[in-house]
Amino acid sequence: MLRSRPLWRLTAAERQVWDAYPSGAWVDLRIGDAARDDPAEGAAWGPERTVRAELVTALLLGARPAKPGQVAGLRLAGARITGMLDLSDATITSKLHLLNCHLPGTVSLTDATTKGMRFRGCDIHRIRAARATVDGLFELDSCTVHSGVRLDNAHVTGQLRLARARLMAPGMAEPGPGGRPGSDNHKASESYMEDARRPFAEAERQERGWDQNHWALWAGGLTVDGGAFCRDVQTVGGLRLIGARFNSGLYLQRAVIKGTGAHSVYADHLQATSVECSAGFTAEGTVRLRGARVTGVLSFDQATLSAEGRALHLSHMQVDELILTPASVQGEVNLGYSRVGVLLDHPSAYPGHVHLNGFAYESLRGDARLADRLSWVGRDPGGYRPQPYEHLAAWYRRIGHEQEARRVLLAKQRARRATTGLAGRLAGLLLDLIVGYGYRPWLAGVWFAVLLAAGTAVFATHPPSQVGLDERRVFHPFPYTLDLLVPVSVFELRGAWEPVGWTQWLANVLIASGWILATALIAGGTRLLRPSTP
Repeated sequence: MLRSRPLWRLTAAERQVWDAYPSGAWVDLRIGDAARDDPAEGAAWGPERTVRAELVTALLLGARPAKPGQVAGLRLAGARITGMLDLSDATITSKLHLLNCHLPGTVSLTDATTKGMRFRGCDIHRIRAARATVDGLFELDSCTVHSGVRLDNAHVTGQLRLARARLMAPGMAEPGPGGRPGSDNHKASESYMEDARRPFAEAERQERGWDQNHWALWAGGLTVDGGAFCRDVQTVGGLRLIGARFNSGLYLQRAVIKGTGAHSVYADHLQATSVECSAGFTAEGTVRLRGARVTGVLSFDQATLSAEGRALHLSHMQVDELILTPASVQGEVNLGYSRVGVLLDHPSAYPGHVHLNGFAYESLRGDARLADRLSWVGRDPGGYRPQPYEHLAAWYRRIGHEQEARRVLLAKQRARRATTGLAGRLAGLLLDLIVGYGYRPWLAGVWFAVLLAAGTAVFATHPPSQVGLDERRVFHPFPYTLDLLVPVSVFELRGAWEPVGWTQWLANVLIASGWILATALIAGGTRLLRPSTP
């Protein structure tokens, strides 16, 4: 019992907490002055508002039983809780609810099993809850946490709430007066356990290749059953969510994530029913969700993304609907080898390089024109990739837009031509000019008509001489030019008349052009009739 320990001397504030716990009643130590009740200034609060962490720990671990017919719980507002609140490995059956409190020490829930834990509007040095199980709500709404939150491999059966919270990575805490991080008073309040565990944390960090000093929220393997509501959260440091599961969605609308390393969000293999990085979501550093699985909507609508190099890494994902209509993107976007049911986007919203090789989608939505899509599939930093063109053409053909599909495949051939040698480029250019690689066969008819008209006009004014004078024949320039253009003589006029002077060159050009047009038409017809591979 507490009376046999040094805690038997309770202050007036602590006595209120001690007496209220069995019934779960609130203890409010606030004075009603907004400035003086600000938990950021809690280091200046006197003993009338100070409660030792040892007392809170003792009560939550069963120092006092519940009153008959009532539910015990610790509900405390406006208090400065000194020391380290260490509940590691504990099994806690009562709820903890702290409102506008100042906690200059670490809150440790490592490997604990607890009921709902609520910290609202509090100023906290650090929270460690690795492998914890919270049966109910875990809330940090409007809190400021100066040295990061650890929730790796934790399990929250209710909601995780971080709305309007301010999280800073370890080592990124802002200096402040009194007991705030960076001050002498704050350092003195830290438990020796923090120093004892630091070498082990450092060794683990080096072994895994991760620097925890860059992460405001370290939550790999976290499972949240009831939805993670992180709207308006602000961080100095990134969110590490590798392998996290959000069974009722992750909501980051209007969040501002300022990564201090290369990434602002690192969430490979994340699983969620929906992810909302929208409505003003801002990220400085790469947002990476490689291999994520989202059974609903993944939205970046009106988001602002910026990073050196890759701003958005969404490769190898499976998403039912991807909304990619950000307000601004500075950096590359990687969608390679992902599978998306519906893509709602406008390519001009992310004008930089786009990795699309292996990207597959069932439907495209948005007001993008064909020209926008052609620019989109041609922006791979690695150069020409055939698959994005083929898949876009297959989609146009699937919805009945055959003409657009042909234009996409024509653009594909033109992009491929730039990757060939000189001979290949010349042959490709000729095939493009004559029949548009087979996707514009009408061009051959245009060339044929132009050559036929030119030949007819020339031979009408410079008629050839007749071969053999045993019979008198009348020369007609139109059928004669047509006979020259057709690879196999139809009217037998080619052998009956001999061009004279410079018209001999014209006749040879017409004969060669006829063969070229015929060959191009055969090649184009073969390409046109061959089934396209999606």
